Amino acid sequence: MKSTLVLLTCLMVSCASRSTDTLHSKNEKLIKDYYGAYEKKDWHVMELILADSFTFSSPAGDDHINLKVYKERCWPNCEKTKKFDIERIIDNGDEAFVTYTGWTTNGKSFRNTEYFKFKEGKIMENECFFGTGINFPNNQK
Repeated sequence: MKSTLVLLTCLMVSCASRSTDTLHSKNEKLIKDYYGAYEKKDWHVMELILADSFTFSSPAGDDHINLKVYKERCWPNCEKTKKFDIERIIDNGDEAFVTYTGWTTNGKSFRNTEYFKFKEGKIMENECFFGTGINFPNNQK
């Protein structure tokens, strides 16, 4: 009886852990797909992973802009974006922080941290915090 309880407890912990790991891996995939869409210049991927009620915020005057404005204002940056090197993803259920170094097509780098919120398998929100140096590809400094 005691060994059965121990086994049952281990199975429950294992299943709960796998459920959390699955959620984390789904969110990490969404994050990687998000940056990959910029690298591939593929808006269709964004349409699949961003919620209809998606909002974006940044210090560049973007205060919870909606998906339509995001596409008009931010998506053109993909043309100047070469790649992203993700340094870390800290995933906590329906939210995550990502720190990365991005590279422009002319070889300049920019380093940011972004805060994502997820709901029902989609990205609901992205808040971008600029690092030092070139902050985003359209910055002409």
